[in-house]
Amino acid sequence: MSNKRPWLANYPAGVAEQIDVDKYASVPAVLEEAFGRFRDKPAFANFGRRFNYGQIDDMSRQFAGFLTGVLKLGKGDRIAIMMPNVMQYPIALFGALRAGLIVVNTNPLYTARELKHQLEDSGAKAIVVLDNFAAILQKVMAQTSVQHIVTTGLGDMLGFPKGALINFALKYIKKMVPAFNLPQAVRFRDALAQGAAHPLPAITLTHDDIAFLQYTGGTTGVAKGAMLTHGNMVANMLQADAWINASTKAGEEVIITALPLYHIFSLTANGLVFTRRGGLNWLITNPRDMPGFVKELKASGFTALTGVNTLFNGLLNTPGFADLDFSRLHMTLGGGMAVQRAVAERWKKITGCTLAEAYGLTETSPAVCINPLDLKEYNGSIGLPVPSTDVAIWSDEGQPLPAGAVGELMVHGPQVMKGYWQQPEETAKVLSSDGWLHTGDIARMDENGYFYIVDRKKDMILVSGFNVYPNEVEDVVMEHPGVLEVAAVGVPDEHSGEVVKLFVVRKDPNLSVDDLKQFCHERLTGYKRPRQIEFRDDLPKSNVGKILRRELRDEKKAAA
Repeated sequence: MSNKRPWLANYPAGVAEQIDVDKYASVPAVLEEAFGRFRDKPAFANFGRRFNYGQIDDMSRQFAGFLTGVLKLGKGDRIAIMMPNVMQYPIALFGALRAGLIVVNTNPLYTARELKHQLEDSGAKAIVVLDNFAAILQKVMAQTSVQHIVTTGLGDMLGFPKGALINFALKYIKKMVPAFNLPQAVRFRDALAQGAAHPLPAITLTHDDIAFLQYTGGTTGVAKGAMLTHGNMVANMLQADAWINASTKAGEEVIITALPLYHIFSLTANGLVFTRRGGLNWLITNPRDMPGFVKELKASGFTALTGVNTLFNGLLNTPGFADLDFSRLHMTLGGGMAVQRAVAERWKKITGCTLAEAYGLTETSPAVCINPLDLKEYNGSIGLPVPSTDVAIWSDEGQPLPAGAVGELMVHGPQVMKGYWQQPEETAKVLSSDGWLHTGDIARMDENGYFYIVDRKKDMILVSGFNVYPNEVEDVVMEHPGVLEVAAVGVPDEHSGEVVKLFVVRKDPNLSVDDLKQFCHERLTGYKRPRQIEFRDDLPKSNVGKILRRELRDEKKAAA
């Protein structure tokens, strides 16, 4: 393995090559410091209600007391949290971690089958679930290890009468809370009241203890739980904090948390890093309601925003967004999927803030690379490795490649997961014996140490023996003013093996197939040009808004 680390010369001012991984023994140690240091500062806001760090401290203590003193759960027991971005989430999360439990973040949009798999696989003994999704839990409860249920309504922490009115409207007017029957369930506010009678348990946690089972499709196969230890999470918090330290003010930031906290990007970057910095996490419960999202932005006085490309693109195309006051915004961080140049350039033009792309994986807690936050313009790269992290490009034969060569992106650092929960064979496929993680991403490094994602291995299209990377094609197509969203996939072809097919959501309803083909003809070499174009009203997306090429590919296979 080459020891050359050309990126160090381009590190932001004041960022050290290494972090002190031993600074904190666990995630709760970080939380305790923040609760003491920023006690009177606002910590979380949602639907107009704010709680300061002291209140979050008290309520998460109560929840920890409930888990250990009432439910008698012990260190290492798993607890699922199945909620969107509501005030109950950080209280439950911090309480569970302070109780020494392993948190199983659970997508509230899971089907019964998906939920059953995750609860079975993790062996979760308890779950906290929003009322809106409790009916799904009811369907699978008997087939899982879950013994304890805590339910809560969207408005439960918002005070009277606002909270009660929201709960009433959701259940009886909007019909968004399907009927459920879980007689053993305890209400969230009752759990806090019961837990108040029990002291915060004295739990000893080390870097080797698991903090999260973070489920992912991973770099191979079906959903599996990435074991993220307290050491992994502490390291990644310190790595990210080192990157943003010079450009953020402790106790003064307002970070917009629109991506769900159950997703690793938002969990670490927003929920943990900005908590350590004493920031205010402004929780957006339903970011798909773009007009409502813009209203929240207007009220927040936001200084920082994280998101995925589709979220930024959606905001840019929402009336009223361009009229917001961006004078305090100094950090916009994009991850989760490739940031498209057309979106980044329009973002800078409207907000005045450079959209800095970052890169990470569930398996790396997640941050691996981040662009310097003082970049004047979007540069198309995923940035430089964060401190205490080595990144390399490997050939298919497992040999390191020089700058400019294209190969698999490999990562080594203290944020790399322990492995997949109870799946040693799957772990061995992605983790080498000396700790290098196979990301499954195709990338290159330039002579200055900046890394560029070319594409996912499994998304690559092979046209007559030539590699076509969907990201490149999509970037070109997004430059067309009549295109709102696009996905490029490979479809079978008897002559060339595969050809490029586009799925396009139009911004201009008059855009035609011929128009788009001509646009691509002028900008792409022959084998990269789309042979098929299909217009759609929308594209399939993940829970964080990442366009799912796989679903489009599978759809075409099923139709063949």
